[in-house]
Amino acid sequence: MQYAKILALAVFMTGVAAIPLEKLTRACAYTCGTVCYTSSAVSAAQAAGYKLEAAGKADDSYPHVYHDYEGFDFPVDGTYYEFPILKSGSVYTGGSPGADRVIFNGDDELAGVITHTGASGDDFVACT
Repeated sequence: MQYAKILALAVFMTGVAAIPLEKLTRACAYTCGTVCYTSSAVSAAQAAGYKLEAAGKADDSYPHVYHDYEGFDFPVDGTYYEFPILKSGSVYTGGSPGADRVIFNGDDELAGVITHTGASGDDFVACT
């Protein structure tokens, strides 16, 4: 509790608008570049992607098969699918997918989160 009081005082003294403590202390399940994704954001993106994949959505949009040309060591077996995860916190429904993706398999198991941020060309790197 003492930490919260000190943090609130520091925010007040710097003239920065008050930010709820839960937002300051929430944990990043993954960080892609400078974007923090909570586990609930990752789960929401994965659930939306899996729902579309399970419904048989088969065209050039998302989700689509991820071929893992980069050779990631995912903790689950493939076939892998990629689906955008948006830094806005909204679930992707079309349009520009941004740089970040959740990767899951046909059993709805999370393989990981990857990003174009910091990668060369059209490649991906792992989010931390």
